[in-house]
Amino acid sequence: MAEIILNVELRDRAGTGGARETRRNGKVPGVLYGGGKAPVNIAVKGNEFRKALYTGKLLGHLVTLQYGEEKQSVIAKAVQFHAVTDEPVHFDLYRVDEHQLIKIEVPVHFKNHDTSVGLKKGGTLEVIRHTVELACPADKIPEELVIDLAGHDIGDVIRISEVKLPEGVKPAQDRDFVIANVKASAASQSSEGDTTA
Repeated sequence: MAEIILNVELRDRAGTGGARETRRNGKVPGVLYGGGKAPVNIAVKGNEFRKALYTGKLLGHLVTLQYGEEKQSVIAKAVQFHAVTDEPVHFDLYRVDEHQLIKIEVPVHFKNHDTSVGLKKGGTLEVIRHTVELACPADKIPEELVIDLAGHDIGDVIRISEVKLPEGVKPAQDRDFVIANVKASAASQSSEGDTTA
């Protein structure tokens, strides 16, 4: 995976007026938080920021922030988008040590829908959590959690305990929560149970 480096510059003006001025100059304003230091107002050239964002490797990944010769490991925590143009208008970065334990949301994806016993019978997949909060070292954030549906039948409950997590990664919550269910669809239930028509 290619490392993402964001070249930043400091912003003099904070607040809405300063952010608007930054955007007029073709840059995306942001704030750098955390690490026991005061927040710093920063900006990144718009085209560089969009390029990093659209790789899909910016949000929730370890990123290198570069200011002149100085480098800092950060996690992109949030990006705000314009309501109409969908262009990025602001971002928040969080300072981290490369091996620091952090909590972060990771997307959940499912595979083998076509070979799932329950889905073949007409069942449906009810996703309870589209993301799961994990506790992991900043340099070992999983891209995603992939759940194999192949062996799941109608009535199965898929919990976090059945997901194989990478070494050093664990759920942020200390309970065995539900991620998804394989349920009987309303159509298959009514066709099986409706004999009084």
